[in-house]
Amino acid sequence: MKFVIRLLSIGASLAAGAAARKALEVGWRKGTGNAAPKEATDLRNPLPGVLVFALVTAVSGALIRVLTQRLAQKATLKLERREGSSLRK
Repeated sequence: MKFVIRLLSIGASLAAGAAARKALEVGWRKGTGNAAPKEATDLRNPLPGVLVFALVTAVSGALIRVLTQRLAQKATLKLERREGSSLRK
């Protein structure tokens, strides 16, 4: 069962990451009026904008990773408690 929770955690992390990336791109466009920089090596994108977008993307990715890991850990503990209580009956 822990394997299933781990797979669900990975899937949730990937889905949340994709949704966050899309939200960041939409927010970037609304905030700056320009498309989010996709290629750091594209010299048409100003360096400060590329760096800010990279920083925001990295921070949001780290937050998503931590939150999904914590949720998976809580689910695992809850499952273990439930299995433990059913064994005692």
